[in-house]
Amino acid sequence: QVQLVESGGGTVQTGGFPRPSCAASGRTFSIYAMGWVRRAPGKERECVAQINSRGSSTVYADSVKGRFTISRDNAKNLLYLQMNSLKPEDTAVYYCAASPISGAYRAFTENVRSWGQGTQVTVSS
Repeated sequence: QVQLVESGGGTVQTGGFPRPSCAASGRTFSIYAMGWVRRAPGKERECVAQINSRGSSTVYADSVKGRFTISRDNAKNLLYLQMNSLKPEDTAVYYCAASPISGAYRAFTENVRSWGQGTQVTVSS
């Protein structure tokens, strides 16, 4: 398994552009599809972005498409989420996750092998 640790959250103003990152330990990072899953108070868990193991394919939720960009550096075992044009409704705890399957939201999340501890992103209006 791979161990995941997020960082880079915090409180930002509407329209801000933070870039949370996720550091992975272990030698297996590059074999996993990776994703960012968020949970806001009172809302369902939402997988906002996925990237395949090689970094050649990405999938985004409609709620963030065009505003968020997921990327990875397999040489450094790092995953990123560039967040632009933030809105108050983006406020949530953001978790990185490793899964052997990418694509459909349910297939990805139901097969997650490792979760990070989460990083809080709060968007102030």
